[in-house]
Amino acid sequence: MTDQSAFQSAAIVLKRKIDPAWAALAVALLVLSFIQPQQFFPSVSFIVAQVFHILPYLALAVGAAAYAGASGADNLIARAFSGHIALMIPFAALMGALSPFCSCGVIPLIAALLSMGVPLAPVMAFWLASPLMDPSMFLLTSGEIGLDFAIAKTLAAIGLGLVGGVAVLALSGAAFMQAPLRIGAGNGCCAGAKVRNPKAVLWAFWREAERVGTFAREGLKNFLFLLKWLSLAYLAESLMVAYAPADAIAKIAGGGDFGSIFTAALIGVPTYLNGYAAIPLIGGLFEQGMAQGAGMAFLIAGGVTSLPAAIAVFALVRLPVFALYLALALSGSVAIGVIYQSWVMI
Repeated sequence: MTDQSAFQSAAIVLKRKIDPAWAALAVALLVLSFIQPQQFFPSVSFIVAQVFHILPYLALAVGAAAYAGASGADNLIARAFSGHIALMIPFAALMGALSPFCSCGVIPLIAALLSMGVPLAPVMAFWLASPLMDPSMFLLTSGEIGLDFAIAKTLAAIGLGLVGGVAVLALSGAAFMQAPLRIGAGNGCCAGAKVRNPKAVLWAFWREAERVGTFAREGLKNFLFLLKWLSLAYLAESLMVAYAPADAIAKIAGGGDFGSIFTAALIGVPTYLNGYAAIPLIGGLFEQGMAQGAGMAFLIAGGVTSLPAAIAVFALVRLPVFALYLALALSGSVAIGVIYQSWVMI
């Protein structure tokens, strides 16, 4: 092996071992220690304190996700896409809002469903609801923001999926709705396998050694996944509390009117990167004066149309379907924000 090929192999191995989120956290703290050394220890202390505060909910979230993987409960998603389409849409929205998935994400699952000939309407219902809520996110949202907000966001996820599915069903006769997948789009990975080849559910998973091992692996994987994103979010929150003027935040998104909610939804589309990281950020923004409806609109719009997800969707489906997906997400998030703000003001 030449020196150049050895160097390239080492670089590939190193790239695989370095997690972007942990690297971003380390670089951010390093930069902070140089440019604002007086803020370094307060930010680190804030991260540690917030992680300990959320730890009970984090443990429950990790346990729920690991149990779903070990028992095979996440395979129940296949049942959402069988039967009459009028029943498929609400069931798909419900399953999308409540079901956890493997780390390869929901995009290959959507590709698998469409390639299998499942109608676009229930797929869209699942598609819109699935990024917004799952058992882990519900528990973390309850601990960070509050149970009422977590319940409202769950209902919002189901409602957005239901309305989106019905809207697509109403447009199903249009020419642009035919053959939604781009040519060559695959149906890959483990998420797609859950609908192509669903496995039996074993609720008492501890009866099989292999499933016990799955529980341990899933638990560790989900714990590290949540810990890295929450730590990064808590760092951002500590800097926001230290440097972002509360009156400016209140002025932009604190009024609770249509303008502030619409603005929050627009901001959420390009800036929102991870649903778990967004939870403490919104909690901090609420303390800074953001209106509840604006925060809800931000989470809904960002959850469905975050840049990584949007890019994957764009590569998966034809342009008219992608445009419809964006329109449903943005209009739905604004409507949900307005409705939620009206409810909290009662």
